[in-house]
Amino acid sequence: MKRVILQFSIAFIAFNSFAQLVPKANLKEVFNPKSQKVLVTAHRGDWRNTPENSIQALKNCIAMGVDIMELDLKKTKDGHLVIMHDQTIERTTTGKGNVSDYTLAEIKTFFLRSGSGHPTKHRVPTFIEILAIAKDKIIIDVDKGYDYYPQVIKELREQGMIGQAIVNVKGSTPLSQIEQEVGRIEEDITIMPVVDMKRADASAIITSYKPHQKTIIQANFNTDTLSVLKNIASLRTNYGLWINSLWPEQNGGHDDDLAVEENKKDESWGWLINHKANLIQTDRPKELIEYLKAKKLYH
Repeated sequence: MKRVILQFSIAFIAFNSFAQLVPKANLKEVFNPKSQKVLVTAHRGDWRNTPENSIQALKNCIAMGVDIMELDLKKTKDGHLVIMHDQTIERTTTGKGNVSDYTLAEIKTFFLRSGSGHPTKHRVPTFIEILAIAKDKIIIDVDKGYDYYPQVIKELREQGMIGQAIVNVKGSTPLSQIEQEVGRIEEDITIMPVVDMKRADASAIITSYKPHQKTIIQANFNTDTLSVLKNIASLRTNYGLWINSLWPEQNGGHDDDLAVEENKKDESWGWLINHKANLIQTDRPKELIEYLKAKKLYH
């Protein structure tokens, strides 16, 4: 009897350990038009509490239950992809100049700055370092990385992360032009074009991605009165729909500050959800998760 109990306990622990490694969200449900769940994307990680685009920002996201961390890439002088938003490093590190001025070893001598500009103990991470920590725990969105597309895909494959990543492509550009520039987009890659919805050709650009089944449309609009928005919910038939709540010019005024500072969450995040956004990028991941839990839209 004791042996049976022991075996059951070991199996239970093993199951729980495995379950903790599997992301709560996966990209398959993004393309299910019937799914009511909304995935939370943390813009540059948990940057309010730790340096943006840092390993700690990623770890905080995982602990918080964030579904996706958005990050940006630059390439060092010796060809390594590192996590950095700006072309220059002054704002976010203790160094100066362009990322491309330094080798990886040299970049690693600088310290990341906090959001208030103070030096921290954190260093600039490589893309590979981030992927190793994220694997089986959180989805990664590669925003500024199109210039290095072949290397991005290569490193995602080497780390077994293709099924756990979203790769942004050039904004407001048809799929045919993207494939002229980087070659055929393989079927297992999830891509995301950023589309300015006020463009006259916005609908045509979106339609061009229909042949690629794993496409998420990031819809940007500076006003919520655009006629094209009347049909925005229909995008969920063929695509995932990502809307940023970061700044009002990206969402017609239904932004994070409206939700948090003015406490009008239904008019901000609620509005985006009512228009069928199933991925929301935010600078307030903790508050958005709490809101989704209250609405029973968080998995």
